[in-house]
Amino acid sequence: MQLPRWLLTLTALLFSISAQAAEVNVAVAANFTAPMNAIAAEFARDTGHQAKLSFGSSGKFYAQIKNGAPFHAFLSADDETPARLEREGQTVADSRFTYAIGTLVLWSAQAGVVDAKGDVLRKGQFNKLAIANPRFAPYGRAAVEVLTGMGLLDSLTPRFVQGENIAQPWQFVSTGNAELGFVALSQVMRNGRISGGSAWIVPSKLHAPIRQDAVILAAGKGNVAAVALMSYLKGDKAKAIMQSYGYEI
Repeated sequence: MQLPRWLLTLTALLFSISAQAAEVNVAVAANFTAPMNAIAAEFARDTGHQAKLSFGSSGKFYAQIKNGAPFHAFLSADDETPARLEREGQTVADSRFTYAIGTLVLWSAQAGVVDAKGDVLRKGQFNKLAIANPRFAPYGRAAVEVLTGMGLLDSLTPRFVQGENIAQPWQFVSTGNAELGFVALSQVMRNGRISGGSAWIVPSKLHAPIRQDAVILAAGKGNVAAVALMSYLKGDKAKAIMQSYGYEI
């Protein structure tokens, strides 16, 4: 029996899409976990490509990439680490760009703890302040910059509970191991609103911009899914997801 022409066409189209689908291994900064999971799902539906995501510290990813980790693309929490990899010949030329600008927030899981101006830091009525390690995490460096500008760094440093990436301060605060902490706004925002607790969205003028750069790594050269993902991050759908989690574009 001869198949209808429309069915033959559809079969050929589906075969073509399947044949062109590819996979990209992506190292993603911990602060971008929630939006990137959402973006990857839409990316798969819209392109057929699959993004395999690994989340962690940008500083740790740098070391892994230098040691040959099989990542095709890197979405960093800063702009310095991708630029460094670029200078060292570890990336595809001209593939680096800023995909988002992060927002720092002082957050407590309890309502009424953090005021709208961050005065809770001056009052000091808390035991532990969670912060990402400023040696490895851009959000940690931004937090230190804020505390330095407020004249509070020396007095509050003994109360620090440090995590190696921005995911851990959120965990410390959410589990009650610290009363408050500096985290990424994306970790506590859903659909444009703080999802719970109390927070001070730190004015961007109090620290250097948290520019987050993406880049195709040398191992991703010729990977069509890596190229497609970088293009997708610049599109309206991905931008809308980022903005819903508090990122500036």
